[in-house]
Amino acid sequence: MDVFETLITPKDLIIGFMACLAAIWIGMTLAKQQANTYKGQRDSDADAPQPGHIALPPVNHIDYGDMRFLHLGTPWVQGSMKISKPFDIHLDYVQRMMGWLLFTDLDQVRHLQAMQLGLGAGSLTKFCHLQLGMHTTAVELNPQVIAICKRWFNLPEENAKLHVLQADAADIARRPQWHGKIDALQVDLYDQEAACPALDTEAFYADCRQLLTQQGCMAVNVYGRDSNVETSIERMGKAFGHDALWTFKSTTAGNTIVLAFRSARTWDKTTLQSQAKQIQTRWNLPATTWLKTLAPTHLR
Repeated sequence: MDVFETLITPKDLIIGFMACLAAIWIGMTLAKQQANTYKGQRDSDADAPQPGHIALPPVNHIDYGDMRFLHLGTPWVQGSMKISKPFDIHLDYVQRMMGWLLFTDLDQVRHLQAMQLGLGAGSLTKFCHLQLGMHTTAVELNPQVIAICKRWFNLPEENAKLHVLQADAADIARRPQWHGKIDALQVDLYDQEAACPALDTEAFYADCRQLLTQQGCMAVNVYGRDSNVETSIERMGKAFGHDALWTFKSTTAGNTIVLAFRSARTWDKTTLQSQAKQIQTRWNLPATTWLKTLAPTHLR
């Protein structure tokens, strides 16, 4: 007789089958509860569509424990904040969008200019403005996102060093008044379905390059079920030059962060390690871990 048959009895099979049914039922129940929670908060949220902005999706937020999530009328998360630490960056991919710090004089950061194309939940904008002390400009198409960030995501009011523009990112990138002004450009542009970057063309990336100072850097989040990282990198390479690109390995959530420099950077492991330690000490960003996943794109 087979040993397997001697270990498993009909009673065991029945118990196992019932356990499987119970697990399926619990999973379906939890999923339904989560969907109802999302729908209820979405429908009752005060941040409903506003007159004059019919073409734009509604904006709402959901709290889950110590986390607050931003949505554009769908279950897809467009940004998040730790309620107990509203000015920290807690997501891996958003932290990696600060990777340009590895190549910057850290003592001069407060004198530099940052721009975010896509406000999201405001994590990058708050960090650059409040923790780095940079002159910071955020560009967001949907006025409801700006309003909800100020109301629920601790986005400070505008001041001499913080500006939030309700505008189209593609239009801002083309404006000569911004050309050559931005040291750190962070691009995270997605619609309510978050299937692929909303702007992902060679022409757009060429316009972004025009925004940068000679030592400037663009950080781009490439994500979504319909996105193609290699295609996006190829387009950035045509706009910036392939030797000017550095790429992080994909996060567990599927986000790939690409750094594109106005002027190409060289690989110096010792210098980068020293810089990473300083970043980690000053701002509690996991910069030493970045070096394990970041490399010049042509060396990947």
